[in-house]
Amino acid sequence: MTPEGYEKEKVKKFLTRAAAYQFWPVQIGYGAATVDCLACIAGHFVGIEVKRADYKNKSYTNRQLVTLQRINQSGGVTFCGNSEEITKELAQWMLKEKMLDQETALKFVLVASK
Repeated sequence: MTPEGYEKEKVKKFLTRAAAYQFWPVQIGYGAATVDCLACIAGHFVGIEVKRADYKNKSYTNRQLVTLQRINQSGGVTFCGNSEEITKELAQWMLKEKMLDQETALKFVLVASK
């Protein structure tokens, strides 16, 4: 598995625990550009771009940035980074939106980190 693949597995665990619909398309050069994961969490459209643990902010492609921007402009929410950053940000967002209580959010992040 690639370094990014390990990070994706942790995000998948979090989303599964959150009972989210998740779609991880495999890009082969045809069709519309998209991010690593498209999800629906409690009726909210979510786009997720996962990077390897040691990524640099400049590692996003122009196409990824445009896609993330289009999701945000359309009313969706986006999360980017490595699995630790994404799961923490998702948990904070879910707390803010009252989808989770603090104890459950912490458990989700801990389970995803293993």
